[in-house]
Amino acid sequence: MPKLDDESEITWGTGYGEVSFSAVANEATTSTIVLSEKEPEISYRYSEPKIIQEIIDYIDGTYDQHYSRNKFQATEFILDGGHGDGFCIGNIMKYAQRYGKKDGYNRKDLLKIIHYAIIALHNHDMNERK
Repeated sequence: MPKLDDESEITWGTGYGEVSFSAVANEATTSTIVLSEKEPEISYRYSEPKIIQEIIDYIDGTYDQHYSRNKFQATEFILDGGHGDGFCIGNIMKYAQRYGKKDGYNRKDLLKIIHYAIIALHNHDMNERK
């Protein structure tokens, strides 16, 4: 993933269309993801395009929930404080271990695992790790 300067836009092709991502660095990160509706070039076996859209919809919904009512989410303070790795991996483990136990086989637990993994990847990239 390229390092973000003041403002960056990245577009890449996937088997089901193009994905574009834009972000502004050094501010509250803003991103837009657009999935175009082209015929798949790859014959996906595991409903990947549908599931990726579900992940995007889930993540979008987290920005309307109680922990993001103010300008910043608590996660931002945790990442800025240098605790992002442990926070993300800890939450991935938490939701992985409770899947199938608390509230049964709750699909939302799996979405949370993926969301925390995305935040961990963001933290990885922002710390310029290889």
